[in-house]
Amino acid sequence: MASEATSRDRSAVDWTLLVARAVVGVIFMAHGAQKLFGAFGGPGLSAVVQMMGPLGYLVTVGEFFGGLGLVVGFLSRFSAASIIIIMLGAVATVHGKVGFFMNWAGNQAGEGFEYHLLAIAALLPIVIAGPGRFAVGRLLKLAAVLE
Repeated sequence: MASEATSRDRSAVDWTLLVARAVVGVIFMAHGAQKLFGAFGGPGLSAVVQMMGPLGYLVTVGEFFGGLGLVVGFLSRFSAASIIIIMLGAVATVHGKVGFFMNWAGNQAGEGFEYHLLAIAALLPIVIAGPGRFAVGRLLKLAAVLE
């Protein structure tokens, strides 16, 4: 009986990690696509690099390919940790001085950091527990070692 409950719990964890990876991954692929390709009305890579300097390359690549890695479950811990670092950098350099809340009413000088904290909270379980059973990386021997 205990092993049946353990198996059911493990299955729930695997599905939860899949949902978290998929949702957060798609969001960051979209953010990265805005920065990398100018998709969805985004600025494109040259504008991001002009604004951020060489760090813009790392942020852009980290968001897009980190999101892709999360969606498919390849190097998931690395991808999640990379995006967490990007979010902490965004809070430290831009959003922290604006305050906690986003600018829903349009009465602030920018966006606060509540979104960034939410993204970090969604990514931490992936960093801690790994990608779960439903991940492409599990099929590859090298990636399984890194996961």
